[in-house]
This record gives sequence, structure tokens and C-alpha cells, in this order.
Amino acid sequence: MSVTETNVKSALTQVIDPNTNKDLITSKSVKNIQIQGSVVNFEVELGYPAQSQLELIRGLVVAAVAAVEGVSAVNANVYSKIVAHTAQRGIKLMPNVKNIIAVASGKGGVGKSTTAVNLALALQAEGARVGILDADIYGPSLPMMMGISGRPESLDGKSMEPLENYGVQVSSIGFMIDPAEPMVWRGPMVTQALVQLLEQTNWRDLDYLVIDMPPGTGDVQLTLSQKVPVTGAVIVTTPQDIALLDARKGLKMFEKVGIPILGIVENMSTHICSNCGHQEAIFGAGGGAKMCAEYGVELLAAMPLTMSIREQADSGSPTVVADPTGTVATLYKEIARKVAIKVAEKAKDMSSKFPTITVQHT
Repeated sequence: MSVTETNVKSALTQVIDPNTNKDLITSKSVKNIQIQGSVVNFEVELGYPAQSQLELIRGLVVAAVAAVEGVSAVNANVYSKIVAHTAQRGIKLMPNVKNIIAVASGKGGVGKSTTAVNLALALQAEGARVGILDADIYGPSLPMMMGISGRPESLDGKSMEPLENYGVQVSSIGFMIDPAEPMVWRGPMVTQALVQLLEQTNWRDLDYLVIDMPPGTGDVQLTLSQKVPVTGAVIVTTPQDIALLDARKGLKMFEKVGIPILGIVENMSTHICSNCGHQEAIFGAGGGAKMCAEYGVELLAAMPLTMSIREQADSGSPTVVADPTGTVATLYKEIARKVAIKVAEKAKDMSSKFPTITVQHT
């Protein structure tokens, strides 16, 4: 029996991507099927970074096609391709930045910066080119968390180069001020500083730029929604009722300005005793899941309250790099994968495909 493309596609329809829960044909991931006698060659293109998943998926597709009658050999190239996706209507994408993910919370002290840093590091660990911007002008924490010191260089006197650690590009007002000096600035100065940090940093071909937002729903958040092409937002909260109250305000703000919510991360879900391992929901239980059900968004993870997360962030070696195979790092990597998949499911940005029209007097 001769092998046909229909036979191959039929077999691949049975292969479910374990990360998206969709079959590879429906998701249009299979490309360039070539059949040479009994040998089948094809590609599987994933729209999200998946370095740790490539061999798993390759094994699934090779086994499925090898089972087709008449097939003697299968060559499958599985890879990730990250493209730019649409942002708010009327806002152009930034050069050299494909997708921008805002990590926000309604109030401080819920572990937003820790989540943003570990999200960026997890995306990088899966093979993406990632940057992170510290938009918390009043309380910049990224220099400490990312283990970076020093001042950024300017090669042209107009823009600055991002500093880098763990393969992630970083920009923060914290690199340019004395850590002990308070930022006694009014709102317009803060928003101007944010726009300058964002636009005058020479980001180098980023797949994702993670923005660590300041808490609340004030000037900075409004400027971000009006001037910055945000692909989607991640809301960070704790199970505590007062934190959820503020998190709801942040979620509604993004909805009002047309920025989709990629999911909610519930931090400090349960406290794990470092001596006996006993778990206790000291901040309440089920709040994040209830909020997700209320607004129809996904609960990306319920993160435990453990001393190691705090210690690793304070030491400049966040969990994803300090303990990459540990339970908590695995949870952060699952968050990153879910976020990247949500981004990949959005409409692609086609603005670069259109020619520039100029009108000249002739």
C-alpha cells in the first residue's frame, strides 16, 4: 500500500499536544509533509517556547506516523517559532519586541515582582529571547532579584543598552539611582520615566518583554494601556479577601482598555512548614479559583508560601535558576508555558506584511 498525505494527516490528527490539548492538525502545527516512497518527512511548528517538550512531542508524532501501513521511516523536525501577536487597537508594535506581557496586581506585597522575574526566566529556559522591564519606578526591585549591579551604557548618547543576567535582558530605573534615595516624583514624571525606559532601551530581538508593573490602577497603568502595545496581562493575587478585592480592580482595568487577561497566579496559597512539612492555608483558600470562575479566566497556578522563594529572590538567584528542577520551579515553568500558549492563540500581528503607502506630488 502506498503512503499518502491523507494517511499521514489522519495519523497526526490522533496526536494531542500535551500542552495545548489540541491535535496537531487542527492547530495547524504540521508543515511541509513530504513522502518519498515509504519515507515520510515533515515539520511540527509550535507557537510557544518548548525546549523541554520538543523530544516528547517528536516521540509522539514519530510513533503515530510510523504506525501507518507502508511507512518504513519517519523524519520529524519539531521546533518553536514565536511570532508577534496583536495588541490594543490603534497601537503599533515596538521594533525588536514581538510580545509584551504585563504582570500586575491590585496591591503590593502579593509577590508580583517575584512572579514576573521567574516567569521571564522560565520563558528563557524554554528557548525564548526574553527581556524584563521594571515599571515600578517608586520601588524598583529587579536589580536585586536579577543579581545585577552597575549602570547601563549608551553607545549613541540617545539610548541605552539593557543589562543582562541569566540570559534575560533587564532595564530598571534602579540601575540609575542610589538604592537608598526615595523617588519623590509626581505622576507625570513617573509616566515619562516609564516611557523612556521602555522606548529608549535597545531591546535585542525579544520574543517576550515582561513588564513588572507597580501595584494599583493609577497613572502608570493608564499610560501603559494607552501607549504601549500590551499582548496580555497576568494578574497576581493572594487568597486573602482584601487582596482579591484589589486584584479584581486591576483585572477590570485591563478589560476596559482592551488588554486580554492571560490568567491569574495565586501566591501564598498554602504555607508549608520548613520543619515538619505541614500545610496550612493561612491566607484563606480557594480565592483565586473563585475569582477565575467569576471572570472566566484561567488559574495559572496556586503557588505555595515557602521560605526558599523569598531567600532565592533576595539573593539575586530566583527559583527558576537556583533550583531549576525543583517543585516550585516546575510550577513557574508551567505558568510560563500556559502564558505563552495563551499568547500564541491570539491573532497574529500582520502590520509588517502591509506595504508602506506614501503620497508624492508628481
